[in-house]
Amino acid sequence: MTTTMTQYVYHNTNSSHSGIPANTATDAASAKTADMPQPAKRVGILGGGTAGATIAIRLAALGLETYVFEKKQSLIDGPPMCHLHAGGNLYREIPDEDCVALLKQCIDILRLYPYTIDVRPTVFAVPTRDEGLPEDLLPRLDILTDAYRELIAQDPNNKVLGEPEDYYQLYNHEQLLALAEREQVAIPRTVDEWMIPVAKYLDLNKVKFPLIVVQEYGWNIFRLAASAQLALAEYEHAHVFTDTTVTQVMPVDCENCANADHHVTKWRIDYQSASSSTEAVQEDAIEVDYLINACGFRTGVIDDMVGVAVTRMVEFKSSYITHWGEAGGQIPEIIVYGNRGTPEGMAQLTPYPDGYFQIHGMSHAITLFDDGLVASNTDSAQPKLPQQYVHYIEDGWDKAPLQARSQQAIDYVAQFVPTFHSARSVGNALYGGQQIPGEDDTLRVADVSLYADIRYARAENVKASSTLIAADQIVNELAELGLVTTDTPANRHRYAHKWPYLAHNDSLTIDSVARELAEQRGFPMAMAGVNHGIREAILSSL
Repeated sequence: MTTTMTQYVYHNTNSSHSGIPANTATDAASAKTADMPQPAKRVGILGGGTAGATIAIRLAALGLETYVFEKKQSLIDGPPMCHLHAGGNLYREIPDEDCVALLKQCIDILRLYPYTIDVRPTVFAVPTRDEGLPEDLLPRLDILTDAYRELIAQDPNNKVLGEPEDYYQLYNHEQLLALAEREQVAIPRTVDEWMIPVAKYLDLNKVKFPLIVVQEYGWNIFRLAASAQLALAEYEHAHVFTDTTVTQVMPVDCENCANADHHVTKWRIDYQSASSSTEAVQEDAIEVDYLINACGFRTGVIDDMVGVAVTRMVEFKSSYITHWGEAGGQIPEIIVYGNRGTPEGMAQLTPYPDGYFQIHGMSHAITLFDDGLVASNTDSAQPKLPQQYVHYIEDGWDKAPLQARSQQAIDYVAQFVPTFHSARSVGNALYGGQQIPGEDDTLRVADVSLYADIRYARAENVKASSTLIAADQIVNELAELGLVTTDTPANRHRYAHKWPYLAHNDSLTIDSVARELAEQRGFPMAMAGVNHGIREAILSSL
């Protein structure tokens, strides 16, 4: 094994020079140092998922030397996502204020990653077997409409989800029967045209009315990864290490390290990188002035190294990729409500280009797993997933259980969309471990925990849309510690969403990189595309 170690050289500033008193030499050196530009502070980010990559973009834009360490071959290759979750309409169990927070975060993150969005509505249906009523959701939707209108009043560029009065619409039984008689439109332009295939394919005898159509757009993970990669390439201060495993983090400058209230001003990150040209593993280390833990479901591993006791859960989840050749064109996302974890859990059909669909079924036979939710304990902040799921995450699914789960997912959706029985699995899935801070598995809004005394932050974002807000909180902490200045044009550009990569890349550039990532990860390249991108008029305003 070839091993190279970084050598750190420390200079004694009290040494004297021939013929010059020690204090004079020190004063001269200090004066010279004051005139020289000081090197930027270093920040280490462990994990290159949505949180780690987004935080890295935010910090590198401020001129910080930003180091990202990611175990996988590319950035943002984690648990499945399907749409922006604007307002959290899926979650009947979370409070209205959390839904408003999600709406704000989704608009914010969309403006950072506009080329990742597929502009199409999401249809929510309450099945006849469910105790709830569609009308139960209307007060929340009105709150979200008002919140969206207020955000536009604050900044007209926030109008990225269409007009506020069109944020949601209702369709009764009679309207849908009439739409079912119309010819399906290959490229829908109006909400009515989007609803034609819903009226044709959804079993209207199994749902309650009205159906609710919300401007919740699709979010493409391949395009998100591509956007983050291109955004970080804009900054000479951004250093991305993929195929890299962090083996240890240790305090370097530490005061009272034997005590619980110790203070740390520097961390050393030890890591191993796989060589692209040989099979050798290269070992190295770097010192940073601030450490950020964005390790996703492995977050507790770093907490244990740092010495922070935290309560959390981890849940292994999976969605399945299928091809349905009878869709007849583009359709909206269709979600049928259900109680999470029961045999009647939510069914979710998410469209991609060229007839590909991602399926969630929030039951233990499909997306959830009987032993897939685990918690930390007093011995470790890291919950222990069963080895089988760790194997899936690191090495990929075994073929037989993947095929079985995929078919169960197809059959589940076909209860409500009968012709979906003809869909076929493509032999792959989007899956991973999702971290959940605390002890509430219904938590959907979470951001970052800050430990100023040890210059450490932990980003635990249950929803990817929370990551830019988490980055802002870390920037504020760095400013308080004197590691960065926020009264700068670069920091103001963030709130105006002036991101350099948006000026140098367009949808075609994003598409090219996203297709490479999809192929590299074993997915149909069509899934790297979107049916409807953000309109050019909106992009120019962004």
